[in-house]
Amino acid sequence: MEHRDSTGSKYGMWFFLITELIFFGGLFLLYSVFRESHPQDFHTAAQDESILLGTLNTAVLLTSSLTIALSIAALRKGSSRLSYFLQGATVLQGMVFLVVKYFEWSDKILRGIYPDSPVMMQKSHGEIIFFSLYYAMTGLHGLHVLVGIFVISFMMYYTAKGSIGAQNVTLLENTGLYWHFVDIVWIYLFPLFYLAT
Repeated sequence: MEHRDSTGSKYGMWFFLITELIFFGGLFLLYSVFRESHPQDFHTAAQDESILLGTLNTAVLLTSSLTIALSIAALRKGSSRLSYFLQGATVLQGMVFLVVKYFEWSDKILRGIYPDSPVMMQKSHGEIIFFSLYYAMTGLHGLHVLVGIFVISFMMYYTAKGSIGAQNVTLLENTGLYWHFVDIVWIYLFPLFYLAT
């Protein structure tokens, strides 16, 4: 019975991730259509992005994928304490990602680069679209990171409490799948907005 519940839970998570993939896929398609229409404007707007901060956030999320995978492996081997600390490291890295994104957004907003601002309205049509997509897509991604942080925090609680362990690792595995999906979305967002040429 437990195995059947575990399988159902995994299928449920994969179904959820497919709906998320369709959602973000639609946004990526929208980006592609507008980029094809305004290649030079997208290139010009991308020059305003900080490749350093984007690269830093990419490294942070890739490392966080490693730590959540290691936390699952540790739990399977019965090392709840190690799994707990690796989950904590993943949460910390998620927070670092959001802090970097906060400073990145703040810098743009202080310079007047945000939807419907006077500075933005002076830019070309393609640049306005680029930054609108940037805020929408990175904002939605950031929201997913925040949700992931909360879910992993709950996994830490359940791990410490002993509710999940070597014989009951499905919840953490599903959480790991979600976190890997969030990281993969960023792997696509990074070149689209920071390396657009």
